[in-house]
Amino acid sequence: MLVIFGGLPGTGKSTIARQLAERLRACYLRIDTIEEAIRTSGVLAPGAEVGPAGYITTYRLAADNLRMGACVVADSVNPLKITRDAFREVAERAGVAFLEVETICSDVEEHRRRVEERSSDTEGHTPPSWEAVRTRRYEAWDRPRLQIDTATSPIAQSVDRIIQSLPRR
Repeated sequence: MLVIFGGLPGTGKSTIARQLAERLRACYLRIDTIEEAIRTSGVLAPGAEVGPAGYITTYRLAADNLRMGACVVADSVNPLKITRDAFREVAERAGVAFLEVETICSDVEEHRRRVEERSSDTEGHTPPSWEAVRTRRYEAWDRPRLQIDTATSPIAQSVDRIIQSLPRR
């Protein structure tokens, strides 16, 4: 099974995804970690952007783990239809079920507070500013998904809701 997360920074996505992966004993793949590894590897020219490399790497790692029978939790902003489609394609090619989860924070002031007060838990990663989050390109979802509003749903309740929503095989 592949659980595909999406949502702007500061919506609680990584906190929920990490706890879900622990509960499911799943492989946890986080884009921030992968992109930071690429940045610090020395393969990029100074100031160069990672571009799609982090997502492409994550798709491949997810596919490998799914083929080995592991459950995978993919944690990323997943801001574009093309990235969401690519994650779904990974699950379909591996012949496994998937669940798409979008985290939001409907309380704008709470969302802003979270973004402005958080520190990184990934070595070398600098979290984005509120302005960067507020103006980030984030395409609206065009299909059903499980939407979790972390302004109204505590973390443990959110994880339970996701587990209850997992497709049964």
